[in-house]
Amino acid sequence: MYNIDDWVLLKLSLWRGVVQFGKKGKLSPRYIEPCMIIERVGEVAYRLDLLPELSKVHDVFHVSMLRHSISDPSHVILPQPLEINPNLTYDEEPVTILDWKDKVLRNKTVRLVKVLWRNHSVEEAT
Repeated sequence: MYNIDDWVLLKLSLWRGVVQFGKKGKLSPRYIEPCMIIERVGEVAYRLDLLPELSKVHDVFHVSMLRHSISDPSHVILPQPLEINPNLTYDEEPVTILDWKDKVLRNKTVRLVKVLWRNHSVEEAT
């Protein structure tokens, strides 16, 4: 279970028509920003220190509406400097070739190359 002063994410699925957070429809968030547990109320309920936007919402929630919030500094992505052209585009430049293979078709062989681009990570190589 949870302890006092733990950080948790609060699930929003039941409030979708009642309270709007961010985007609507398919892109609406499932959880809101981390909240701290203030006290345990009963065996399966917790009182949270909610955000000011949630002042109209009751602050006691069932354990099924909570999820542990794990803050891991390795998940933070630092912004990379990006030079944007006047027409709001940017130039892609290849850095290196990561992998290649030959694909055999009926009459010919085609070489497929995986390229690492300048402003992208290895997972985004194409």
